[in-house]
Amino acid sequence: MKSFLRRIVLGVAVVGALGAAAGSALAQEVSIIAVTHGQASDPFWSIVKNGMMQAGKDSNVKVDYRAPETFDMVAMSQLIEAAVNQNPAGIVISNPDPDALGTAIEKAVAAGIPVISMNSGIAAASKLGIKLHVGQEELSAGKTVGERLAGLGLKHVLCVNQEVGNAALDQRCQGVTEGFAGGKVTVLPTSADPAEIEAKIQAALTSDTSIDLVLGLSAPLVGERAVAVVEKMGNGDKVKVASYDLSASFLQAVADGKALFAVDQQPYLQGYLPVTFLALNSRYGTIPAGNVASGPSFVTQETAAQVIEKSAQGIR
Repeated sequence: MKSFLRRIVLGVAVVGALGAAAGSALAQEVSIIAVTHGQASDPFWSIVKNGMMQAGKDSNVKVDYRAPETFDMVAMSQLIEAAVNQNPAGIVISNPDPDALGTAIEKAVAAGIPVISMNSGIAAASKLGIKLHVGQEELSAGKTVGERLAGLGLKHVLCVNQEVGNAALDQRCQGVTEGFAGGKVTVLPTSADPAEIEAKIQAALTSDTSIDLVLGLSAPLVGERAVAVVEKMGNGDKVKVASYDLSASFLQAVADGKALFAVDQQPYLQGYLPVTFLALNSRYGTIPAGNVASGPSFVTQETAAQVIEKSAQGIR
């Protein structure tokens, strides 16, 4: 009996010690810095930031989100180097231009700081010593989109790129071109200014009447503008619209039959998972062994209504 009681007491002591160790690990202050090329004022990147902030709360870590005021790789490199100097438990980065950002990222890796990339830069991750990438492989996603459009019988796609030079966006149009067998793809470069986007889309549709689909690389920045232009020109029966990414307004256009589909790469997950992984790595030394694919998936007229509410909440 005494031996049995001693085993119980010992078991309770072990469980208590493990619980105390886990509690001590959770109590440790963990700081994670995120440096992306997207401002939190951008609807897409506000969802990414929402995911990061929620992960910070759920994992009890401090998250500091930083981004240059414009798409500026020099400024972004400086932000990464400043983050390295603060020696955080981990750094989350987007990597739209590995050649420009590589040196700064390698400084973080050389300093022993775990780095996870998200959204863009998957091809350069292992080369730069990045632990893993969370996001959508854009070239293969583009091929999937191109194949889908070809299957719908479309012939000429206008791929509107609001951030030329961003490797991820460039690969989307390239992938569409590769997947759109037997069809033509024209890339239309523009800025993120809504007025410029609408003016350039209208000019392209006016000058080339063979275009039968406008493809946005961002639903809030381009997809919504494309729907507005097609409606204004009154040729919605001839020119269709589709877009990467989501917004409540564009999803409503999909639900109403004014757009064909939206391509969802789940930006909330792209923000949430890297912070969670780095928090676990800091406390317990665990981390996934490979990249995590967050997309692509297609939101169509049949499913759009289900996604609209979460999009309006900054989650989808």
